[in-house]
Amino acid sequence: MRGGVLMIAAALLLTLFNLWDEYRADRAAEQVLEQMTVLPENADTSEEQEIPDYLLNPDMEMPALEIDDHDYIGILDIPVLELTLPVMSEWSYPNLKIAPCRYAGTAYKNNLVIAAHNYSTHFGQIRDLAAGDRVTFTDADGNVFSYTVAEVQTLEPTAVEEMTDGGWALTLFTCTFGGRSRVTVRCDLDENAIRSY
Repeated sequence: MRGGVLMIAAALLLTLFNLWDEYRADRAAEQVLEQMTVLPENADTSEEQEIPDYLLNPDMEMPALEIDDHDYIGILDIPVLELTLPVMSEWSYPNLKIAPCRYAGTAYKNNLVIAAHNYSTHFGQIRDLAAGDRVTFTDADGNVFSYTVAEVQTLEPTAVEEMTDGGWALTLFTCTFGGRSRVTVRCDLDENAIRSY
């Protein structure tokens, strides 16, 4: 009987910890967004725009904004899920506890892969995306890349090559509950919808 009570108490504590961890991650992402959503002071919002640097040199590093000792390459927006999230430059487990992270690639070469925890405030709902849904990524220089969801896949956790070498302009992924597979959203670039500030 005591063993059963201890097991129930342990499960309850684990659930509470997971909920607190998700809340903390949501607050951290919101605080970063507050600092990122201001256009740079030198941003040109006039109708006449120069050719963005990334078009002249797609091999260039994506610019990053340093906030609280972390580098962020931009903001990901998924309107149908009501998600707007900062994206960290480098992937790591500690970084994933703060915000989604670039796992591989770059928006400039149309092979950006972004990973996030399956928190409901991060990528926990991407499995609900459907073909035709819109996604945008705004880099640290204010260039906006618009995408359309093409398909949602489930990949094995060891399928790293399939995750990064699929020929997709944007890939979003997170683990399923229990971590047995990866929910993977593949997106095509909308060539006519790229803007720069």
